[in-house]
This record gives sequence, structure tokens and C-alpha cells, in this order.
Amino acid sequence: MQAELRAPPVSKARLWAGYVASALPALGLLMSGVMKLLKPAAVIEGFAHLGWPHDFAFALGMLEIACTIVYLIPRTAVLGAILLTGYLGGAIATHVRLGEQFVAPLILGLLVWGGLYLRDDRLRALLPLRK
Repeated sequence: MQAELRAPPVSKARLWAGYVASALPALGLLMSGVMKLLKPAAVIEGFAHLGWPHDFAFALGMLEIACTIVYLIPRTAVLGAILLTGYLGGAIATHVRLGEQFVAPLILGLLVWGGLYLRDDRLRALLPLRK
């Protein structure tokens, strides 16, 4: 017998808040991924500043776009959030190594999980917030 996690159904307001909170990081990550594919001068300079070979830009851009697409598909959103957490963790580690601010990837990660938490009743059942 399999125990099934149940949470109260998602209200329309919570659902829309979740969609907005999920769309913000998704749009930013998709834009970032496309810029890595196009490799304008600013991306090349940024990679040099971060100590990454600019040859990695295409692969990182594809990875970023793929993880974001997995996140945007409702059936695979939790897997996408896990993958994006790893990706953004690498970005945080890169900035910490250089002694720079890492607030942007941290906020993106929080929005990824926060948006998913608001719109997915299974995740809220798995991780209930206590009153």
C-alpha cells in the first residue's frame, strides 16, 4: 500500500503567485542562456573575468536552457528545480571564489523553489510549513 501525500488544493491566487514567481527566474535564465549561445563581447569579457574559458559559453548556455525548460514543464518541474539549484550553486561558487556578490543567483534559486512551492500542492504536502 502506497501512502499518498495530500495537501489542500491550490487557490487561484496562490497558483497565479506561483506562476509569476516561477516566470521571473525562468525568463532571466532563458535570456542568460541565449546570451551565452550568441556570445556577444560582454559575455566573452564576463567569462574572462570569472576565469572560465569562453569556449564553455555554448555548453553552459545549452545546459541553462535545458534545465529551465525541464523546470517549466509541470510534470518535470521538481527535477528542473533540482537541476537549476545545482546550476545556480555553481554560479554562486564561482562568485564566492572571486570574492564577489552572489545575491543574484541566490535570489533566482529562491524564486525557483518559492514559485514551485506556491503552485505545486505535492511539494507543499512534502514540505509543509508549520503554523
